[in-house]
Amino acid sequence: MRILFSGRPAYGHLYPLLPLAVAARDAGHQVTLATGAAFVPRLTALGFATHEVGISVGEAETEATRRHPDGAVIDVMLTMFADILPRRTLADLEPLLAAERPDLVIYEMSDVGAAGAARRAGIPAVSVTIGRSLPVDIRTHAAAGFEWIWNGDVPDEPMLGDACLDTWPPGLADPNTGSVPHRFPLRPVPWSPPAPPWRSPGSPLVYLTLGTVVFGATEVFRAALDGLAQLPVRVVVAVGPGDPAALGPLPDRMEVWRFVPQDQVLRHADLVVHHGGSGTTLGAAAHGLPQLVLPQGADQFANAEALTTQGSGLALLGDDVQPDVVAACARTLLGEPVHRATAQVLRDQIAAMPSPTDVLPTLEAFATA
Repeated sequence: MRILFSGRPAYGHLYPLLPLAVAARDAGHQVTLATGAAFVPRLTALGFATHEVGISVGEAETEATRRHPDGAVIDVMLTMFADILPRRTLADLEPLLAAERPDLVIYEMSDVGAAGAARRAGIPAVSVTIGRSLPVDIRTHAAAGFEWIWNGDVPDEPMLGDACLDTWPPGLADPNTGSVPHRFPLRPVPWSPPAPPWRSPGSPLVYLTLGTVVFGATEVFRAALDGLAQLPVRVVVAVGPGDPAALGPLPDRMEVWRFVPQDQVLRHADLVVHHGGSGTTLGAAAHGLPQLVLPQGADQFANAEALTTQGSGLALLGDDVQPDVVAACARTLLGEPVHRATAQVLRDQIAAMPSPTDVLPTLEAFATA
């Protein structure tokens, strides 16, 4: 089978596709990747046939803000994800699909232009959940904006389309994926670039990150660090594209990295303090770890709510992110067994989901149906 994977050139958008792409390649399928310029060399170095398609989220945000200098956040976001990004993806992908004629297109849910290009080419397409679906009120508001992508026949979930690979376990389920006609569970498997083995600095260990988008929230980082400094724990901090020096001086038992092999760190962690990005949320859940979520935007608030409702985490919003409050929450999550026990329920649910290799026969059947 010939499979084309398409994703925006960003860590949290593209990397969730790679475990499935690797599994498909290892199973003998012909795999092609399509993404923006910044990630083409990285994927080529991994041995994938990779094509430059579309532009970055940052470029789209610049253009959308230019169009709506005083507009509401929702108008800027819809302009980005229902207009600028999909138009560029569709324009670049249409000739590639015509030339390669894949049997299946797999796209991360924000790259909906790939679904539009696949529909025009008569090729089945499957989305991969990399976050939460649109809330009902926003989806209603946005429906008209997605019509051109879907040639007027907009699915109930305009970003998930007619089929999706759903990476959310039952305990954190996105209630809206149930309306997708073809929903295939897929175990969220971590992926990061090859790295040397990571050595834990000791325990108890807290892993702190704000991901690769809101990494510039230095005040949030400092509040979390000052709070964790009150506890007898070691802390590993990942600042992503941020500057480690911006955090200022830290105790010896705290170490700061730009990037870490997150899955290796999570194997040794006792608590994860983070922004609520889906990759970190699911990664921590897969290891049965309690989580303290400090959401900053997008669907991070929905992820925080899902974790607190399920019982394996706590969340702090806005002005509540203060050192003493962080310390109190971290002390609770480290000390009370109920949160860890509930987190281990999520771990077991994720372990029971089909792996990328397991789901390939289902995708083959869908592509040929």
